[in-house]
Amino acid sequence: MLQKFDERNRNLIVNINGRLVHRNEAGVSPFDSVVQGGDAVWEGLRLYAGRIFKLHEHLDRLRHSALALAFAQIPSHDEIIGQIRQTLFANQMHDGVHIRLTLTRGEKITSGMDPRLNQSGPTLIVLAEHKPPVYDRRGITLITSSVRRFPPDCLDPRIHHNNLLQSILAKIEANHAGADDALMLDVRGFVAETNATHVFLVERGVVRTSRPIACPEGITRATVLELCSQHGIPCREEDLSLTQVYRADEMFCTGTMGELTPVVSVDGRPIGDGQPGPMTARLSELFGKLTATEGALVV
Repeated sequence: MLQKFDERNRNLIVNINGRLVHRNEAGVSPFDSVVQGGDAVWEGLRLYAGRIFKLHEHLDRLRHSALALAFAQIPSHDEIIGQIRQTLFANQMHDGVHIRLTLTRGEKITSGMDPRLNQSGPTLIVLAEHKPPVYDRRGITLITSSVRRFPPDCLDPRIHHNNLLQSILAKIEANHAGADDALMLDVRGFVAETNATHVFLVERGVVRTSRPIACPEGITRATVLELCSQHGIPCREEDLSLTQVYRADEMFCTGTMGELTPVVSVDGRPIGDGQPGPMTARLSELFGKLTATEGALVV
């Protein structure tokens, strides 16, 4: 799975601290914390017919992550929404759009790790692209990565930070193996997530997902759990082993970038009959009905 360039994005306008510039002219200072040490937090949002699904939940997570990293200043939800609106208006965007928010600790007065060198406030980047869900609805393949997810006592995954090297290393392994993405385990050997998404299994009509110990608190993940509860679908959060993965009837991944995506094989082993399953289809349909009717109106 390799994303392709979308010609509609050739002349994107990018928003950096309220300054709207062409994508070819956009940039941040080499003294910015995101450049110096990946010292930033981020969110991915999706725009459906003028509405951003779960916008406030995403902004809450952004704020909570920035608080955990002790950012001295954090823009309010209203300030961020205002910058999102400006960016979408500048690009004349209304639907089928993915928005990447990045909030850095800001520019430093000199190179260094110490947050006290950040004295000019945070940097907010709003990058909106024409981008439909990126995964193949016919299903994706995974391999199990050798790279393990950190537990909370090493680096708490509830901080949605820009240090993505674990994910990148796992993705490199998937690329070399000819798989679409990589399944990542925690240090105990249980399933955490993939390099980019949360993981669900279906076994005998029961939907199962990992506990959020070595994976972040996913917003699409939470929505699927809510849908299961609302529609009487048995669902459990528990430690999942690779053996449970291999013997599952169905498997799917969740995330803002790709919504719900079937997984048809892991480590060369077919999941179920190697085709997207009925529970995945049902939950995808329910999710689609939500995104078509709910969300914060921004354009």
